[in-house]
Amino acid sequence: MKKTLTIMITCLMAFIFICGTSYAGKREKFGEDSRHKDAKRVTFKTSTEKVRWKMVMPWSKGLLFYDIAVHFADSVRLASAGRLDIKPFSAGELVPAMQSFDTVSQGAAQVGHDWPGYWKGKNEAFVAFGDVPFGLDSEGYNIWLYERGGIEMMQEIYAKFNLFALPGGQTGQDMGLFSNKRATKMEDFKGLRIRTPGWYMDIMNSLGASVSPLPGGEVYLALERGVIDAAEFSAPAMNYPMGFDDITKYAIQPGVHQPGGQCGLFFNMDAWNKLPEDLKQIAIICAKETQLWSLNWINNLNAKAMEKFKEKVEIVQMDKETLIEFRKITKIYLDSVKAKYPDVKKILDSQEAFKKDYAIWRKAKSGVSSWPYEDYINGQISE
Repeated sequence: MKKTLTIMITCLMAFIFICGTSYAGKREKFGEDSRHKDAKRVTFKTSTEKVRWKMVMPWSKGLLFYDIAVHFADSVRLASAGRLDIKPFSAGELVPAMQSFDTVSQGAAQVGHDWPGYWKGKNEAFVAFGDVPFGLDSEGYNIWLYERGGIEMMQEIYAKFNLFALPGGQTGQDMGLFSNKRATKMEDFKGLRIRTPGWYMDIMNSLGASVSPLPGGEVYLALERGVIDAAEFSAPAMNYPMGFDDITKYAIQPGVHQPGGQCGLFFNMDAWNKLPEDLKQIAIICAKETQLWSLNWINNLNAKAMEKFKEKVEIVQMDKETLIEFRKITKIYLDSVKAKYPDVKKILDSQEAFKKDYAIWRKAKSGVSSWPYEDYINGQISE
């Protein structure tokens, strides 16, 4: 009897275990990792070929963007045990900053790193892969790129120039404007002389500002000499070494022009196609690792930079009504760009569709932002 009971209990436990590990519910499994099937049946072998590539970029060594590019090259070298060795060259070392795109396209270098908006003169759609005013934040870019067809759209645009592209660094939200004039309402921006590039430049001009897309190296002197009243240049950690807080009074927030700054990696198509398959996979995985690392690294540095800024400038928040009005004006402008450029329309429509699809979950999960205890109990529950 005791033996029979033991057998029955053993069978029951086995049944419970099997059910617990195989039964997922009344519906089929929700979602899958599309890469899993390829990974189960690897058809290529580890290559013995040693590949030496050159990487060019628009960044000087003093900018954290340069470090992001180098991080990718380091990751590839480590993962491949040196079989794929990418040597980074900062702006001006091999070619001038703004010639990096053409240099890789033509094959004089094999890899480039960028902020895609720099190439808007080649195709207006490049801007949408770098940042969109009131567009995707860092979370949104990551989901849209990797899960909603964004990478395929990115690769389609770059392919027109003999390039293969991958996301190559997410730097999060930009700071707003460092300024010597306080501005929190729409009328405050009229007549303001501002440094900013891209679509935000056109939007600010439409508000009556006077905007110039000065190169980063000229911004400090222009602010110091009063040539411009205000300027933005990427995330807080990028801004801090530039010293804008030494010569301005206010930091006007938030950075509505860039909710999520996105960098890219681009490869000469012929060089990429010749690369052994195992090294291609290493490059793809290392690009994803760089995307994850850069966001965490930059945001940690941003927190430290903001503490420093608070010592010298007043951090000013635009009011809710101003932000809403900014959003309306931005939509009018972006609709006009979409009407002119089919590639822009395709990409922005895709991004907007994602935002709508994600809105229910975004609203449902709001209210538990990671504010310090005292801030939360005093009503600061959402960003």
